[in-house]
Amino acid sequence: MGGGIELVVIGADGGPERAYAASASAGSGAAALAAALPGRTFDAGTRGCRVTALPPDADANAMLTAVRAAAGRPARWLVVALLGQLAADPRGRRVALVTAGSTPDNAYRRGLAWDWVVSAMVHGDQEETLLLVDAVADRDTWTALADEDAAGELLGHSRVPLWGRISRLRTGRRGRDAVRPGGDGSFSRHLGELLEHGVPGAPAALGPQELHPLLDAELARREGAAADAASVRSLVPAEGGRLLMRNRAAVRGALAGLSLSEELLSVLWRENAPIDPPNA
Repeated sequence: MGGGIELVVIGADGGPERAYAASASAGSGAAALAAALPGRTFDAGTRGCRVTALPPDADANAMLTAVRAAAGRPARWLVVALLGQLAADPRGRRVALVTAGSTPDNAYRRGLAWDWVVSAMVHGDQEETLLLVDAVADRDTWTALADEDAAGELLGHSRVPLWGRISRLRTGRRGRDAVRPGGDGSFSRHLGELLEHGVPGAPAALGPQELHPLLDAELARREGAAADAASVRSLVPAEGGRLLMRNRAAVRGALAGLSLSEELLSVLWRENAPIDPPNA
């Protein structure tokens, strides 16, 4: 088994269809996440992380091919990030990430099926997996995900831990101010910000279990009165999902207590900063 991390980041923009306008920021959010994660992974770092970032207008076949290709390469970790809007099939038993050019009549058929992604991850050549999710779901899809005998069972695969947030899509006047996947105030954006600034007083390495309460609290604070616990599905791995992240605040705190020259400090900062751009 090889070392390092295979990271696939998918931010799907549903296109001009009004019903899928909530996915408009998914592409830019995915790009920001692809830039933030590699330099913060504790056991791999920038050089040990291969990044595959899909364009926001990619079709489902291209997305699935990228996931399968990453799953076929030996590594310690396979991490897949899905950002965008979810759509359920007519029976409410399966869901898909809405892809470009979709309409309400064909969104599920055109989209990237959730179970395809999970299946590829389960059969991958990695020791551990993690599926990062930043998504919204319309009323019917939200209902399907709430039913553990329907699409809801997809959220509980024992070999693919989930980390992230699925929110019910808000429509009408309230929906104008709703947080979009990948947009300002979203789970993925705040995760990137938290990794960039670090957590003062916390250990040097942090996993999803330590980071998630901080993310939830900040997201709730930002949403304020618009927050509704019944309209948010917060996902954090109970077991597994121990992808450790560097806590930059711990590094700064350690350096602050030492008497070091400015030249040495600059070298240490460079060593703890990402230096390689994500691979295409």
